[in-house]
Amino acid sequence: MREFSSPALGGAPTGGLADSVFDRAEREPQLVQLSRRAEGGGWEPVTAVRFRDEVLALAKGLLTRGVRYGDRVAVMSATRWEWTLFDYALWAVGAVPVPVYPTASPDQVRWILAETAAVACVVEDEDQAMTVGAVCDALPELTGIWQLDRGCVAQLSADGAGVPDALVHRQRLGVSPDSLASIVYTSGTTGRPKGCLLTHGNFAAVADTVLAGWDEAFRDTGGGQPATLLFLPMAHVFGRITQVAAVRGGVRIGHHAKVSADSLLPALASFGPTFLHAVPYVFERIHRRAREAAEAAGRLELFEQAEQVAVEWAAARERRAHRRGPGPSPALRLRHAAYERLVYQRVRAVLGGRVRTVMSGGSVLRRELGLFFAGAGVTVYEGYGLTESSAPVTANPQRRAKFGTVGRPLPGSTVAIAEDGEVWVKGPGVFSGYLNHPRCSDEALCRGWLATGDLGELDEDGYLTLTGRKKEVIVTSSGKNLAPAVLEERVRMHPLIAQCLVVGDDRPYLAALITLDQVALAHWLRARGRPPLDVWQALSDPELHQEVQRAVGAANTTVSRAESIRAFRLLPREFSVEDGLLTPSLKIRRSAVAERYAQDIEELYAG
Repeated sequence: MREFSSPALGGAPTGGLADSVFDRAEREPQLVQLSRRAEGGGWEPVTAVRFRDEVLALAKGLLTRGVRYGDRVAVMSATRWEWTLFDYALWAVGAVPVPVYPTASPDQVRWILAETAAVACVVEDEDQAMTVGAVCDALPELTGIWQLDRGCVAQLSADGAGVPDALVHRQRLGVSPDSLASIVYTSGTTGRPKGCLLTHGNFAAVADTVLAGWDEAFRDTGGGQPATLLFLPMAHVFGRITQVAAVRGGVRIGHHAKVSADSLLPALASFGPTFLHAVPYVFERIHRRAREAAEAAGRLELFEQAEQVAVEWAAARERRAHRRGPGPSPALRLRHAAYERLVYQRVRAVLGGRVRTVMSGGSVLRRELGLFFAGAGVTVYEGYGLTESSAPVTANPQRRAKFGTVGRPLPGSTVAIAEDGEVWVKGPGVFSGYLNHPRCSDEALCRGWLATGDLGELDEDGYLTLTGRKKEVIVTSSGKNLAPAVLEERVRMHPLIAQCLVVGDDRPYLAALITLDQVALAHWLRARGRPPLDVWQALSDPELHQEVQRAVGAANTTVSRAESIRAFRLLPREFSVEDGLLTPSLKIRRSAVAERYAQDIEELYAG
């Protein structure tokens, strides 16, 4: 087994996660800890002392409603400031938040609330309240449903007005790093989600490591307070660790409920974050929209030239950082400077104008895309982690990124590659097991190692490159083993293509199911002077098929013939969370797609 370790940066965390709220209010009472959406559309500042007082008031209200140390309370909501408030109020009394995706089905809600024996559930709106209400007969431990849009925060806080502060502090000071902090459910790409038992120490250790090892990301180059906009789902561990790191690091936090570009970009412009945590989907959409805007303005050639210069400039700097080259040449520096005002400044403006650093995770970011953003003045530090590791266990180090990799082990962590290519990890963020699933826990954990189920490679410097999922390896009828992720990513590089799923288990060759980006398709048609096409017309359009075939052909040039896609089928709509074909963290549910489109797959192989 080949392995690589990074030495730890400091001592182990102490106490519980809520302590940082009270400590910050004591040290820097007027520091702005949160910014909330105001009624007029702006952002209302919330100081550290005000945030502490709100956490304390809500914690007292929870005690009056019977929430006790160790109780589980579900939170089912989109990303909003009340989620952060409930997290810290529950941690202040030693209770355990259980995040639930707002898109969860009644069956999923019943499963999670029953397995965790939740005593209460916080919901966002009437629809979610009805979802929980529909299954509460099967949940004898559930005694309360609290609805955010009906003012439950104010009501709970008022109920606890007579509770002495000391009662909350007594509960809070009883929390240790080994205490259970949250039960976070996996995304369920390969079956029913399992609840990961994550401690206060897991969250705190990962957050403190990121704050110390990537301090430039948490510093505003303009001299002001660092700020980040949380828009990832708070039910996902990536969103939660971002929240914990921001609170522990004194970073101003805003919340935004949607990841879609049309909704997110105006929020970024008004909030003005200095750094972000995001998933590759965000960068792909921003890049595509920038390209489309340039083409619509008749400046596509300029954009493409600027894009190429950005990639070359960032690649040259990357080689210099690793002592493998002198850096950008004088001519390249001049060309790069020429495009700064014309293109790169506008790309940064899309992110709010102040962002210089982004931490990316959730799935693999294309190397070329990472180089483009770095060349445009936004360094993307790609990392890798799982729910079971409390989010990141690797990340590209400051000033020494290798684009296309997910970086080196975080300080205090170790990564190893097993004989079959599986990635194994260990470190302070690794969980203690799955709730009520001892057999699955034993399969995942071995002498402190977590078997991730991902396939990867370590280079001589300890940088990890992911090559696929162990359970997603396709075995063709000829016995060829193929990991589809890299090929799918190559196909998706084409602006028209939203998603690509390669199939071929027990088949003579590989084929693909492909969905189209509808915004990009409309732009593509306009650029060619063609009228809009409805979905069904697009599926049978010869010119469009030829364009997609070019994308497939370009991807095939990177693999052998045995690994190439020989046929593809365009599908009428993108996979989505709502139709059950994507997880809430935007990963494709491969088995669900294969089942839904079984007839299309059969037709790909007919004859």
